[in-house]
Amino acid sequence: MNLKQYFWPRSLLSRTLILTVLSVILAQSIASFYWYTQSKQREVDGLKSASESMAQMFASTTTFFQSLPVEYRHIALDQLRNMGGARFFVSFNTEEIHIVPVEESFAKREAVKTIEEVLRKELPKVDAIHVEFSRPETLRVLNNSLLLSDLPKSWAHHTLSLEPLNPPILVVQIELTKDQWVYIAAVLPAPYITLGNDLVNADQIVFLFAITTLLLVFTFTLIRNQTRPLKRLAQAANRLSTDIEQPELVEEGASEITTVTRAFNLMQKRMQRYMHDREKLFGAISHDLKTPITRLRLRAELIDDEVQAAKINKDLDELEIMVKGALQTVKDTDIHENVSQIDVLKIITSIAEIHNQQRQRVIIRGEQKLPFSCKPLAFKRCLTNLIDNGVKYGDEVIVYVHDNDKSLDITLLDNGPGIPEEFLKKVFDPYFRLHTDLHGTGLGLGIAKNIIRAHGGELILSNRATGGLQIDIAFPKVDQ
Repeated sequence: MNLKQYFWPRSLLSRTLILTVLSVILAQSIASFYWYTQSKQREVDGLKSASESMAQMFASTTTFFQSLPVEYRHIALDQLRNMGGARFFVSFNTEEIHIVPVEESFAKREAVKTIEEVLRKELPKVDAIHVEFSRPETLRVLNNSLLLSDLPKSWAHHTLSLEPLNPPILVVQIELTKDQWVYIAAVLPAPYITLGNDLVNADQIVFLFAITTLLLVFTFTLIRNQTRPLKRLAQAANRLSTDIEQPELVEEGASEITTVTRAFNLMQKRMQRYMHDREKLFGAISHDLKTPITRLRLRAELIDDEVQAAKINKDLDELEIMVKGALQTVKDTDIHENVSQIDVLKIITSIAEIHNQQRQRVIIRGEQKLPFSCKPLAFKRCLTNLIDNGVKYGDEVIVYVHDNDKSLDITLLDNGPGIPEEFLKKVFDPYFRLHTDLHGTGLGLGIAKNIIRAHGGELILSNRATGGLQIDIAFPKVDQ
């Protein structure tokens, strides 16, 4: 099984919608990747510049407090807090505060790396420098048991808590001497405040979804309007084999579809004229030939030589049979008959009753699940010719009927001598006969095949391995 045919949708509408979705996703992916690669370096440079600026301020603050006597450092901090604080929170601690880090990201690593490099350069004599980012709700200050939320609002909340964003807080701890740590906490400046590093953010996803939805709606409407006349054209083409007198199609849709519809309507008109002319022609031939044949028979009666008279009458009989056979061919393959739904088993049973009067010579097996639309008289003539031949040359015929959603399949098996392989195709030619009896014209199989093909079906002859002939017929179900 071809997996592409199994999974890939078959309708033009579904294929177009899928291709539209894939095109939008691909276009957005390319655009996002291009935007990401072009803007990433600028963002990195900006983040490094902001981090260097903050590190310089941290270094200056540390140097300032280092210059003060130890007993004055806390006084300076208290005055700073009473005046409303600074751009960052500063404290002196006797121990290193344990910081719960935020999740790793490229922006975080670049910021930490840049700040550490600047501080180590500006403060070469300090013992240790620790840089980390923490969430406001888990940030510890002053000692390892005190949270940011426990401090007075005026101390740090206005500086570090930027609701509703609550961005990660940069924490720098610098060990000046043993048990002397400078603790500095601050928030990165905009637009790096959240350490954002997403390739596709929520706004882009919403935009992508909205654009895709609009495109799908417009594409669905457009393609459905364009495929509707195509679908009607396909249905009309399928019905053409069984109903040449169907009404013309309305010419609508795109210019290409309108052109195809107009060509189909013109073709149907030409076929209708051809069939009408053929019917008139053969009617005229039948009428014109009957008169001279009758006249020749009368003249043959006036011939004294009985042998010559008999020969002439025999030739006239053959001529009359040929004329009747030709007219029957036209009549039996005539596609002017109206299409209707039939009971296939009922028709086959009516044909079998003629042959089963003395003993059962036609056996019917199978069932019909769905109604079958065809031309009843032509359908009956076709099966009558085939069953009659099977009974005549094979004595007994078994008819199998298999019905499904897509086709009606009929198989005929007889017990006759079969047909030589080299003649399996030639037997459909007009007037070709394998038997020399006078009870046939050599037109039956050709008529049957023409009727089957007029219904869009196919007939195949084959010889059975156990002897006899097998006829396989497949009638496709045509959408009405």
